[in-house]
Amino acid sequence: MAYRTRMTITAVTAAIVSADLHTPFVTAVRSTSTVDTVVVTVTDEAGNTGRGEGPQTWRITGESLASVTACVEGPLRQVLVGRDPDDLNAILDEVDTAVVGNNVAKAAVDVALHDLAAQRLGVPLARLLGGASLSVATDVTLAAGDVPQLVAAAEKRVAEGFSTLKVKLGTDPAGDLERLAAVREAVGTGIGIRVDANQGWSAKQAVRIIRGMEDEGLGIELVEQPTPARDLAGLAFVTSRVDTTIMADEAVATLSDLHRMIQLGAADAVNVKLTKCGGLRSGRVMLETARQAGIGTMVGSMMEGRLGVAAVASLAAACGTTAIADLDAAWWLAGSDPALSYQDGSVRLPDCPGLSAITFGGDAGPG
Repeated sequence: MAYRTRMTITAVTAAIVSADLHTPFVTAVRSTSTVDTVVVTVTDEAGNTGRGEGPQTWRITGESLASVTACVEGPLRQVLVGRDPDDLNAILDEVDTAVVGNNVAKAAVDVALHDLAAQRLGVPLARLLGGASLSVATDVTLAAGDVPQLVAAAEKRVAEGFSTLKVKLGTDPAGDLERLAAVREAVGTGIGIRVDANQGWSAKQAVRIIRGMEDEGLGIELVEQPTPARDLAGLAFVTSRVDTTIMADEAVATLSDLHRMIQLGAADAVNVKLTKCGGLRSGRVMLETARQAGIGTMVGSMMEGRLGVAAVASLAAACGTTAIADLDAAWWLAGSDPALSYQDGSVRLPDCPGLSAITFGGDAGPG
């Protein structure tokens, strides 16, 4: 019986990449016209490479391009070089303990290692994770704006084939109900609408606005992170006083955060993002933990490029969620890449080894 020759990791690199958006992305937390990220590449002795992405997320995780690069090129590279990439779980155990926090950097390395494994086996990342489909339904975000802007964007997105809209509110609580009602009137009752306040409301404002949505029969699927991330008591206050599903996002980054949210009954559902939790392995555990606790699930992306979106979509294809995924980040990129496309309200993954066919963003080359 022939055994595979041990193949070790020989290089770990981090490259800062930026890509333009076709439209400014505006929320209650920030406004941006670019995606700025670190593309991490892990290479083995045979020249096989795996890539992951670590976007700059100052306002969510506190991590920057500089911090992600330093973490990857410092303690995480020390863990990886010389190791057999097939020893994936042991390596990821060491990645977890190599540095405190820095989950964006850890997620980029985690995805790169999974991508390398998929490429060495010659299968798509989604199939390595246990999924069969290469198409995942997604919502599309309506950036925060005034009534005419939101209505125009909503009508255009529906015409483009999206059937679930995620409306960004929270920049002007006094006018948020009016904005939402206008969007519902514009698209009719057959389109799913969810709300993301991005921490923009106080607990009392959230209750008032959400009850107003309910009283007006706007048919809102869920409200994501209505209150400040650190105020779990405030989130629980809202959840206990409205009928609409309340979803935690910024309030739940890690598995320990999820356990605390469940113990407090702070939310009905959770949005799992690889850049918050540290990667695919942690994301899978969080989804399963939420399911066992009877908590609703969704997977989402930060404002990141196609590599990051493809990784999250692969997890969704393998694990499934109770709510349609939030994977439109790469849709906002200027330019196009046929390897990762949006069609009929779904993101389509390439049938290729790992993420090998995917470019970062725009018309840039791989990585």
